[in-house]
Amino acid sequence: MKTKVVLITGGSSGIGKAIGTYLKEKGYNVYGTTRSKSKYPSFSEFPLLEMDVRDVTTIKSCIAELLKIEGRIDVLINNAGVGITGPMEETPHEEVLKAFATNFNGPLNVMNTVLPTMRRQKEGLIINITSIAGYMGLPYRGVYSASKGALEIVTESYRMETKSFGIHLTTLAPGDFATNIASGRYHTPVYQDSAYKEAYGNTLKAIDADVDSGGDPSDVAKKVAKIIETKNPKPHYKVGSFIQKFSLTLKNILPGRWFEKLLESHSSH
Repeated sequence: MKTKVVLITGGSSGIGKAIGTYLKEKGYNVYGTTRSKSKYPSFSEFPLLEMDVRDVTTIKSCIAELLKIEGRIDVLINNAGVGITGPMEETPHEEVLKAFATNFNGPLNVMNTVLPTMRRQKEGLIINITSIAGYMGLPYRGVYSASKGALEIVTESYRMETKSFGIHLTTLAPGDFATNIASGRYHTPVYQDSAYKEAYGNTLKAIDADVDSGGDPSDVAKKVAKIIETKNPKPHYKVGSFIQKFSLTLKNILPGRWFEKLLESHSSH
């Protein structure tokens, strides 16, 4: 059987790098993308191609380059993403648009560039990395939740529209994992005269404390490998601690106000 060609956006660090390294060990032909190859001169885990998911020109040239090398793309993993925090009222709108440009518009443009190739091949798999946060509006993380939730929803549409071409789409929603996403996150400043000063300040401290205690990104990589090996992937997958995954069950079974209270008490600790 032919070795599958896998392309991972945001492959130079964090979850993307963990996925790529694991798949390479499993024998897949892996390529990752990064906005700037020059920043990673000693990166040797797998080849990196330049792509900025916010720039359609770079997406097209990256896909063209990969097709020139390999002639096909079997699996696309849309992993590139940015974090953003802040009270909804105080988050600058241009930062909202920037977050959506990377977390939502980016994957759409990459998918739209890759789909004609997968149609010609009469097969292909697209895995969109979303977030458990995308299933609920978390306090002070509303924009992030919304961008990932939007990606969950459009994946369902793409999935039904492309099924007849032999193409499979799914989402994988990780919980909290120990990655460097916090370093690239935009956070709205805690303004001294803000009505949200105390509550938002406490949430920021809690988020920063949780970043390093997150799960091992290789768990996400193993889940990705399982999905690739599945003949008919489900619409959605989750990976994370029991409590993170269980929160989604609670959202479905608890009355709305109860679940809201649960989220409020959790985010203020």
